[in-house]
Amino acid sequence: AAEAPPELEPGWTYLDVTLHPGVTDAEAETLLAVLGARGLAGVRAATGRRYYVAGLDAARLAERAPRTLANPVVEHWSVGAPARPGFVEAEPARMEARTVPLRELDEAGLAELSRARRLALDVQEMRQIQAYFGREGRDPSDVELETLAQSWSEHCAHKTFRSPIDYDGPPPGVREGEVAQRIEGLLKTYIVGATERLDRPWVRSAIKDNAGIVAFTDALDLAFKVETHNHPSALEPFGGAGTGVGGVIRDVLGVSARPIAVTDVLGFGPLDLPADELPEGALHPRRVYDGVTHGIEDYGNKMGVPTVSGAVWFHPGYTANPLVFAGCLGVLPSGSHPTEPQPGDWVVLVGGRTGRDGIGGATFSSMEMDHVTHEVAGASVQIGDPIQEKKVADLVLAARDEGLYHAITDCGAGGLSSAVGEMGADLGVRAWLERVPLKYPGLEPWEIWLSEAQERMVLAVPPDRWERLAELARRYRVEAVRIGRFEATGRLVVEAGGRVVCDLDMAFVHGG
Repeated sequence: AAEAPPELEPGWTYLDVTLHPGVTDAEAETLLAVLGARGLAGVRAATGRRYYVAGLDAARLAERAPRTLANPVVEHWSVGAPARPGFVEAEPARMEARTVPLRELDEAGLAELSRARRLALDVQEMRQIQAYFGREGRDPSDVELETLAQSWSEHCAHKTFRSPIDYDGPPPGVREGEVAQRIEGLLKTYIVGATERLDRPWVRSAIKDNAGIVAFTDALDLAFKVETHNHPSALEPFGGAGTGVGGVIRDVLGVSARPIAVTDVLGFGPLDLPADELPEGALHPRRVYDGVTHGIEDYGNKMGVPTVSGAVWFHPGYTANPLVFAGCLGVLPSGSHPTEPQPGDWVVLVGGRTGRDGIGGATFSSMEMDHVTHEVAGASVQIGDPIQEKKVADLVLAARDEGLYHAITDCGAGGLSSAVGEMGADLGVRAWLERVPLKYPGLEPWEIWLSEAQERMVLAVPPDRWERLAELARRYRVEAVRIGRFEATGRLVVEAGGRVVCDLDMAFVHGG
C-alpha cells in the first residue's frame, strides 16, 4: 500500500525520488537476498530518497527537480505524493528474434537503419553487412545486426586507432620540413609496434587481453588496466564512475589477478560555472564532481580495493563531457592465467543477473554527444553492485587456484555478445539464451545477448570440472549457469527457445 503523505507545517512540501524500472537498485537487491535467505519469497523492494523543502511551491519544486535533486536519465520523482516504486512489471517471455529487411536498402536506407537502431555504423560498414547477407541469401536477425554493431563499434574495435592516416608534415623528431607518408594505423604503428620493437622479457601480455601483465618477482606478476568512462559519467555521474571502477576491476579479474588498488585521473568543468553558461542538456560540474568522486569511493570501498593515487583537473573543456580515467592494479601467480578454451568446454556465466542495463553501451560510447544525448541514451547507463562483484571476485580467484577453467573474460561493453564472441573467436561457440538468468521476464533475445548488466564474468570450464565450480559458486553465493558450449565450427551460433537467432562466420564478426 502507498504511504500516506506526512503531516507538514505550512510552507513545507516534499519530493520523492526513486529509480526507473530496470535500473539496478543494489540496496533493494541486498535486502531481497537477505529476506530470501530467511525464507521470505515473493517480496518486492525498492529504495528512494525524500527531500523536505520549505519556501518553494510544488510547481517550482517540480520545475527545479530535474538535474538538481533527481537525474531523469535513471530516476523519476513526485512532489507532495509518494513516488511510484521502480518495479518492473511482469511481461511474457519473448524468445523470438525479428528479421531486419536489409538487402534491398539503398545508401540512404542503410544510413537511416543505422541511425534508428543507434548502431553507430557508417554507410560503408552497413554495405559490408548487406553484402555478407546477400551472400548468405537472407536478411539478418536483430540479434545478428546488433552483434555486428557491437563488435565493430569504436569502443570494441578501436577503428580510429586502426585506420590508415595520410600525413603531410615534419618527420618524427623534427619541427620543420615536410614529408608525405602513410601511417598504417596509430595502434599498429606506434602502440603495438613500439611494444614489439622493445620486446621486453618482463612483459607477459600486452595489447590483446583484458589487462596488461608484467613480471614482478619470479613467482608473481602484476596486471594493470586503465580506461575511460566519460560518456556514462556525463549522463549519470555516480553510476558512470562507479561502473568505470567496477569495469577495470573486472578486467583485472579477467586475467586471473586479484585486484589490490585503484587509481583515477579526473577532469571537470569549473565548479563555479554560472548557471547561464551551462551547455544545454549538461549537468553542472559541481553535480558531476560530487557524483563521480562518490561513485569511485563507493565501489572501491565496498569491494575492499583502495584508491591509492590519482589526479584532478578543472577546465572549461570538460564541462559537457568530463574525463573519468579509471585504473586498477592486480597481482597473480606467474603462469596462472589460462587463455585457450577447448572444444567441448562449457560457457559458464557467473555473477549478477541480466536485465536491460546498459543495452547499446558499446555503440553509445562510440557516438558523439549532444544536448539530447541524455534523453535517448538512458538505457546505456548502468548502476553497479560492488557487493555482488566482491563475491564474484572471491569465486574467480578460488577457481583459478584450483585450475577450474581454460579461459576467462568479463562481461563489459557488448555484454555476452562481446564476451562469448571474443572468447570463441578462434574456435566457434554455441549459446542458449533461455538459460541466461534474468532480473525480470520479457527481454527479447537481442536484449539478453547485448545487455551490459554489471558484475558478470564468462568462463570456459571443462566438463569434468563443472561440478566443483558449481560447488564453489554455492559456497560464495554466486549464481553460475552453463549457457553454451565451445565447438570447433568457426561459427557464432545463438539459440533462443530452441530456435537459431544468430549464425555468423567468426571471421566476418571479428575481421569483416
